[in-house]
Amino acid sequence: MPANRLLSILPMLLLAAVVGAAVPRPLDPVVVAPHIYELVFENDKVRVLRQTVRNGETSALHGHLDRVMVYLQSCAWLEDDGAGGEQMQLFKIGDAVWAPAETHGGTTADVVQECKILEIELL
Repeated sequence: MPANRLLSILPMLLLAAVVGAAVPRPLDPVVVAPHIYELVFENDKVRVLRQTVRNGETSALHGHLDRVMVYLQSCAWLEDDGAGGEQMQLFKIGDAVWAPAETHGGTTADVVQECKILEIELL
């Protein structure tokens, strides 16, 4: 491709990149479950969400990037173990846990008490 041609389409490519970055990604937890997720901080490297899990709440299907989860209080809930049973998940205030990218939702929270988590997504 000649340099003149590349220079003529460069502004269009830059505009497309900016518009594409501004469009929320599909299944963004902040968009589909604003009663649970709040955007706290975002730049080109990380996005920080505050998650508040309350007993009996259901979140819509949503997706997460790879992230570190930091528990802002002690938390406990029952989680489906994938084999027809349930397993208790327990975390103490200050616990930090790696969580790989995933898509989930549609289940109702079964927490012992309200749980607040800071989620640091890697962009």
